[in-house]
Amino acid sequence: METFILTRREAAALLLALQGKHDRAPLAVLQEAWIRTHKGDMAKGGSLVAFLSTALPPVFEKMIKQQRVDGFSLSEIVSLGNQIEYTNFSVTSVQNWVKRDFKEFLGSPKAGKKYSIEQAAMLFIIEDLKSNLDFESIRKMFHIIFRSPDDETDDLMLPVQLFWTYSALFEELDENNDQLLDVSGHDKGSLRNHDILMEQMIRQKTDFYVEALTALPSEQKEALRNMLVIALVSVQTSFFNSLARRYLNATLFLHTLR
Repeated sequence: METFILTRREAAALLLALQGKHDRAPLAVLQEAWIRTHKGDMAKGGSLVAFLSTALPPVFEKMIKQQRVDGFSLSEIVSLGNQIEYTNFSVTSVQNWVKRDFKEFLGSPKAGKKYSIEQAAMLFIIEDLKSNLDFESIRKMFHIIFRSPDDETDDLMLPVQLFWTYSALFEELDENNDQLLDVSGHDKGSLRNHDILMEQMIRQKTDFYVEALTALPSEQKEALRNMLVIALVSVQTSFFNSLARRYLNATLFLHTLR
C-alpha cells in the first residue's frame, strides 16, 4: 500500500481548513494533495485503482467524513504528523513533550478532552525545530513568539499560522521542488559563498514577509523574522536527517541479509 504523504504546506492548509480559515474544505485539501502525486494515474483513468492502493490512516478517514474537527487525541496528532514528509514522530516522544518538556504550553487539552488544532500545530513546529535546537532553546523561542502559554491573544503569531507561514515560504524558496533551498549567484565550480547567499536569500524573504505585519513593533518583527529563519533552516535539516535515517535503516537491515 502506498503512503499518503503531505508536504508541510499541505498539512498547514489542512489545519487551517479544519479551523474554517482556508478557502478549501479539509476534504478538498486532501484531494488536492493526493492529486499532486497521481496526475499520471488520473490522466490514464486509473484514479480508483490508485486510491484503493493508498493507505488511509484513521485520522484521514475521520476528516473525510467530518468537515470540521475541533481537536485531536495525541495518537491522532502523531498519526497526522507522520503523514508529513521528512518527519519522525513517536507517541512516546509526543507524550514526553506534553507531560514534561513543553508542559506549560501543551500540558492541558484545550478542546475538551482533546488537543486543539493550535496545539497540534505547536507539536509539528517542535518536531521541525528539534532538528537544530535543543528543547530549552525551543522553549525560549516559544516564550518570545507565543508569550503567555495560557493566553493566545498575546501571541505574535498563532501556531497554525506560523506553521503555514514557514511551510509556504520554504516552498517559495524551493521552486524546483527538489527539497533544497534554491541558491543562485555563487561562483561556478565553487560553493565558497553558498552559505552566505543562502542566508541572504532567507533573510530577504523573511524580512519582506514581516515588514508587511504593520501591527507589530520593530522588536517583535525581528523576533518573528528570526523564528521564521530558524524554522526554514530546520525544515531543510529535516530533509537531510530523513535521508540519513533511510541509509542507516538500509544498512542495518541489509547488513546480515543472506
